[in-house]
Amino acid sequence: MHAKPRTPEETYAPALEKARKALAQLDPQQTAVRAAVSIADGAFQIPFFGAIHYVLWPEGRVQRATDGREADATTCLLLMHYLLTADGMPQGAAWIAFRNLPGGLGYDAAFQGRASMRLARTFGRDGSAFEAAARALGGESLSFGDASFSFRALPCVWLAVVLHLADDEFPAAASVLFDDSASHYLPTEDLAVLGGVLAGRLIKATQGS
Repeated sequence: MHAKPRTPEETYAPALEKARKALAQLDPQQTAVRAAVSIADGAFQIPFFGAIHYVLWPEGRVQRATDGREADATTCLLLMHYLLTADGMPQGAAWIAFRNLPGGLGYDAAFQGRASMRLARTFGRDGSAFEAAARALGGESLSFGDASFSFRALPCVWLAVVLHLADDEFPAAASVLFDDSASHYLPTEDLAVLGGVLAGRLIKATQGS
C-alpha cells in the first residue's frame, strides 16, 4: 500500500515550529529595522511580491492582509526566515547567479530545473508574453538579454529574470539572478524556493489565472 503524499504543511511542520520558536526570541523593534519592515499591534507588516502579509509576534502566525487568512506553508516559512536572517545589509551593486550564493553550486542543477528551465520552456519563443507577465507582477525593466525584469520579492530581496529568445542557432534560455546581498536576508535553500515561486507566478500570469 502506497503512503499518502505529504502536504506542504506536513512537510514543513518541523521547520515552521523551529522558526516560530526562534522568532519569539527576537527583539521585534530591532528585527523590523534590519528587515526594513514596519511593526504595529504585535505584527510585522511584510510585502511579499507586493502583497502585504502580517507576521504575528511572538506566536509566528502569518496572515494575508487582504482577507486575514493563514498564508500557505511556503510563504509562512519564507517570511519568518526573512525576519530571522535579515541583518540590515544595504542592497548590492550586482546581480549574481544562484550558483554563486553560499552553498549554491551543489544545488544549482536542481534550481535550474525549478526556475530557469521552466521559464525558458514557457517564454522562449514569446517575449511579449514574458513582458506582459513580468509587468503584471510589478517587474521593472532591465537591459539584459532579449528581455529582462527585476522583481522585489521582499523589502530587501530582489530577483531578476533574463530571457534569451530561441533563434535558428540557439535554443531559448532564461536566467534567474539575485541581488548580491540576498544571502544576508534568506538562506540559500530559501532563495531557491523563492526563485521557483517567481517562476511559477510568471507562468501563472501568462496563463491568465
